[in-house]
Amino acid sequence: MSDEVIARIKFGARWLWAQGDYPRLALMLEPEALALARRCVRPGSQVLDVGAGNGNFALEAARLGAHVTASDFTPHMVELGRQRSRDEGLDITWMEADAESLSFPDGSFDLVASVFGAMFAPRPELVAGELFRVVRPGGVVAMANYGSGGFLGRLATVIAAYSTTPAPTMPSPFLWGDPDEVRRRCEGRATSIELEPRTLVLRFDSIDDWESSFAASNPPIMAMKAILPADAYERLIEQCRALVEEMNTLAHGGIALESDYLVVLASR
Repeated sequence: MSDEVIARIKFGARWLWAQGDYPRLALMLEPEALALARRCVRPGSQVLDVGAGNGNFALEAARLGAHVTASDFTPHMVELGRQRSRDEGLDITWMEADAESLSFPDGSFDLVASVFGAMFAPRPELVAGELFRVVRPGGVVAMANYGSGGFLGRLATVIAAYSTTPAPTMPSPFLWGDPDEVRRRCEGRATSIELEPRTLVLRFDSIDDWESSFAASNPPIMAMKAILPADAYERLIEQCRALVEEMNTLAHGGIALESDYLVVLASR
């Protein structure tokens, strides 16, 4: 891809991830971030959270006694995370940073983590190189990445079909949830790698609750609402609701939607 195409993709991504009500969505994803932090953060360690969103992982790492730098590509996320850290009285350094070109010296951190964040950068080889570059020898790169299986992978396909501009050819972000692909990306960079497939479960009282809480807070869906004609957006929501009904794992009452994700723990 040309530099011009990459710049256009990144401009669009900054706008997209500022849509919706991300803190509300982040609450649904927080248990996975907390579990990963409790698994790999050590008191006193230097930790970098890449694609930190509003800080699920970063805040827990700080609570566990680490010295934390949190970064995100989207200025809106940095603002949200910085305010959340202040509200909790946690000393976290927040900054804008591109996962493909991190502005830190080699070997700056004991742990470099990303929970459903860096996987969305368009050039995964650059991301892998940067994550391993800024972690010290003997340090750990930890990730939680969506896989293509389950609700979120199917939802992404539905949303993409409504894109108003042709999408450039680039690797799917969901490949970060494929064990074989992650091993390939870590090859020559990691001395050891542990991969653990897991399942994220999103729960709602009803399909209307899903629409009012998840769809209304989800940045990609809200981006479609901003750019699509009203009738096209209504068709999108109808398809999304049909997908929810199809993939609901509860037979009687309520909604439970399962999505694959992959935990990655790789030592440099």
